[in-house]
Amino acid sequence: MKLKEIVNKLNLIVKSAGGNLDREVTGGYASDLMSDVIANGQEGNIWITLQIHQNIAAVASMKDLVGVILVNRREPEAETITKAEEENIPIMVTDLPAFELVGKLYQLGITGTK
Repeated sequence: MKLKEIVNKLNLIVKSAGGNLDREVTGGYASDLMSDVIANGQEGNIWITLQIHQNIAAVASMKDLVGVILVNRREPEAETITKAEEENIPIMVTDLPAFELVGKLYQLGITGTK
């Protein structure tokens, strides 16, 4: 499923790199620890987190993640948006808590990676 389909179906608000929503999402990963995402996130994953600082864009770029979804009405810092634009990493926000968002992604056919 393409990222733009997920954005539309889950009413996500795109905060950065809105022109890069045509990538295929191959799985998902939910974590708030950078080291965990570096160790376990995989290329093509969508990352679910509550972290809002610019390091999320760097990690997403390094791991070639499709994008980052911020949960619980969290808003990315201005520096995060700037870094995400530079790296062409879509950052999206939702009012949903992580548990509910992961459930909705799973219903859409996005599964975790091993």
